[in-house]
Amino acid sequence: MVKKAIIPAAGYGTRNLPITKVVPKELFPIGNKPAINYVVEEAMAAGIEEILIVVSRSKNLIADYFDRSLELEAYLERKQKTKLLDKIKIPKIQIQYTRQPYAKGLGDAILLGKNFVGNEPFAVLLPDEVIFEKETHGLIQLTKLYDENKSSVLGLYKVEKQLLSSYGVVEWENLKKDIVEITSIVEKPVNNPPSDMAVIGRYVFNPSIFSCLEKTKPGVGGEIQLTDAINEMIKSEKIYGVTIHGNRFDISRFEEYLAANQYIQPFIE
Repeated sequence: MVKKAIIPAAGYGTRNLPITKVVPKELFPIGNKPAINYVVEEAMAAGIEEILIVVSRSKNLIADYFDRSLELEAYLERKQKTKLLDKIKIPKIQIQYTRQPYAKGLGDAILLGKNFVGNEPFAVLLPDEVIFEKETHGLIQLTKLYDENKSSVLGLYKVEKQLLSSYGVVEWENLKKDIVEITSIVEKPVNNPPSDMAVIGRYVFNPSIFSCLEKTKPGVGGEIQLTDAINEMIKSEKIYGVTIHGNRFDISRFEEYLAANQYIQPFIE
């Protein structure tokens, strides 16, 4: 069973400047909750019991959000607005934090979670991608496949050709409906992407990924790329991909952020 998860949230959010100078993109509101709140809820629905959020020095607001505000609680009680207390309850899950001192890439951020994970399988959820699915949350689709095969799993999504240069794109061999075996992955291909299937921000890994990350040298953008470590991992063990079902939005893209807010509007209490 997958019980631990890492949420990397230390990036600069350069695609969303200038607002990300002061507001972490993970806290962009979707409806009346920030994006990262939905991601934490998704992890909880998949049975995750402990979360490590990787932050930078400028992301203290994330820790503040997942903490109690005693002053606000006292104010609401004093003003007899106790019904609002339910709106500020923090998720009932253990959340820890670690800092990524320098922006060295997604692979480096995940490697910071090695001691937290130990020798257990773990999930990775990128908080700038939210998935709304009424019946089966996005991460559950990965953990179910992991429980069946005990092999690492990547969440996949069919992406329009002109957007593939923003994602890791996979080559694969078909196994059965919605499930493939990954044969290679290319980070942000500018030309000739290997397919139209992109890795979105959901992963389940065996802890062997850490030894691959430790061997990985800086790649695209001078960063430690998770995709390079995955390619190394493929040499010694199987990695599967599952097509994620649900309404998925990349909030770092303005039009998708607006679409996420339009989608969630009817469900806001």
